[in-house]
Amino acid sequence: MNGLINVLKPPGVTSHDVVAALRRLFNIERIGHTGTLDPGAAGVLPICVGQGTRVVEYLIDKPKKYRAEITFGISTDTYDAGGKILDKATGFRLELAQVEEILQDLQGEIKQVPPMVSAVHYKGKRLYQLAREGKVVERKARRVFIYEANLIRFQKDLLYPRLLCDLKCSKGTYVRSICAQIGEKLGCGAYLSFLVRTASGPFKLEESFTLEEIEDLWRQGDFSFLLPIDYALGDIPALTVKEKAQQKVLNGQPLAPSGIIGGVGNTDLPKFVRLYALNGSLLALGIYRTTDEGEWYYKPKKVFSIIAKDNPNTR
Repeated sequence: MNGLINVLKPPGVTSHDVVAALRRLFNIERIGHTGTLDPGAAGVLPICVGQGTRVVEYLIDKPKKYRAEITFGISTDTYDAGGKILDKATGFRLELAQVEEILQDLQGEIKQVPPMVSAVHYKGKRLYQLAREGKVVERKARRVFIYEANLIRFQKDLLYPRLLCDLKCSKGTYVRSICAQIGEKLGCGAYLSFLVRTASGPFKLEESFTLEEIEDLWRQGDFSFLLPIDYALGDIPALTVKEKAQQKVLNGQPLAPSGIIGGVGNTDLPKFVRLYALNGSLLALGIYRTTDEGEWYYKPKKVFSIIAKDNPNTR
């Protein structure tokens, strides 16, 4: 079993719990996710199965999209609804223009300090493990990028106003930290009261499957939940390999220009490509190289022989 699964993670379970449940269901060891989603959050969690785990590194860096609710006037120690309330503001009032302006200012590159309840490693332990022990350690700020921050609804007349917004951000962005930063800038405090990941790269919420749906389909012998291994690699240029050169690619041998269909030229060659068999099966991912004599070729970096032989898939 090889491929990718777009899982709809429910709130209240960890990303590791999802992986463990599917590992038991499929009775397979090679399975993993492409980026932790907070236990309290729901939404898209891409899962890689079998040889699909070999493309995790190309999926992690893709942008993520979230729908978040921010509650103003309350601060918690975890920046979300699961934490201990630290402070409640009184006598403050926010206007729509203020919120719109801060969302506009948020876009672009920002610096974030990972929260103590995050999964970041610190001297062999996760930060959240240290937090459970009551410890607080110094964390270095990280650069992340906010591509979009769009207001959906602002309820300003509540005792503690609420903002619903859509965010598109880079890998490593902590939405709960964004909420705390916004509350700090407005001078009233804020926390993340709801979060759902609506997309991770090409994986979309409306196309995801719950764990229950996946199990039902699996029991019926229906693999419609399983996406091809190259589903999320569409941004990598693709080349088709001539039949006589396919076995060489599967053996990890260099692919010369003569082994490529389509008359590839000698200029503006992509540095990283997907290599396919004539039947549309993914053979390998290749890296552009040159010899000492200046002749170019593609060196297979990751070969998917099992995919090519047993589970043909199209681009």
